[in-house]
Amino acid sequence: MKKYSYIIIDNDAESVLKTRIVAEGFSELTFIASATNYLQGLNLVLEHRPSFVFLEVDPENSLSNLSLAFIGELYRYLAIIPKIIITTTKKDFAFEAIQYSVFDYIIKPLTHIDLLKTLLKLDKILVESKNTNITAVLPETIVPQEIVSIVENPVLKEEITPTIIREVQITQEAEKPLIICVKSYGDYRYMNAADICYFQADNNSTDIYLSSGEMVTAFKTLKHFEIVLSLPFVRIHNSYIINQNYISRIHHGNSVCYIKNSPKKIPFSKTYKSNIDLIIADFAAGNYLEV
Repeated sequence: MKKYSYIIIDNDAESVLKTRIVAEGFSELTFIASATNYLQGLNLVLEHRPSFVFLEVDPENSLSNLSLAFIGELYRYLAIIPKIIITTTKKDFAFEAIQYSVFDYIIKPLTHIDLLKTLLKLDKILVESKNTNITAVLPETIVPQEIVSIVENPVLKEEITPTIIREVQITQEAEKPLIICVKSYGDYRYMNAADICYFQADNNSTDIYLSSGEMVTAFKTLKHFEIVLSLPFVRIHNSYIINQNYISRIHHGNSVCYIKNSPKKIPFSKTYKSNIDLIIADFAAGNYLEV
């Protein structure tokens, strides 16, 4: 089964949560991250190159700057644009959205059947594409230098081959564990992202706490890490980003998260409560039993 990654760009935390809950009902969809404004969303899309982007174009908060113009900005940087799914409460922008070649236009709230229709539409397009005698052959063990593309239509060969290669490269990158390098004056400090418990802001630098108990200081702001990292890393406080895989307990009454095998308690603030709700929803969507 082909997997499709997606990003949600919407300044309404409740809407983000509802969209994600519906999407998690489809095993072929993989959540990357969400953004609440234009710049954050643009950075996420350029960094991760998702298959789908769920985009709100008529936000309640105009300061988020979300609109159809976001799609136009993607064309400035990307040769291959993700499939854009507009999710909004009005039909007002439907005609204009067609001019931006959006893949689908869905009126909120997004439902299971809405998303099912979108995925069936994509499957239909892929089947029709195969029926145009365009065939790509890839070896079982894919090495970029060994990629062989056989395209029966020579006119389309130049256009299709880079697309296939890019998809293979993205798949390979996704399968590799993320390595974070903290560089300082010729000193390169490497660490597995999976070993990081949490990030703590320290003025214009950030302290990175590892599961081994070690702490490494990076001369980047916490905001920098919030932009470049996605799940399982979640911003829960002005001073903290946490790796949700190391959360053993969430206490709403005290507004703290407990770290596994540690006495450390990480506070979360009302500003980021929606992110805590997403973490709870993510736990519940897995192999989960609540008693």
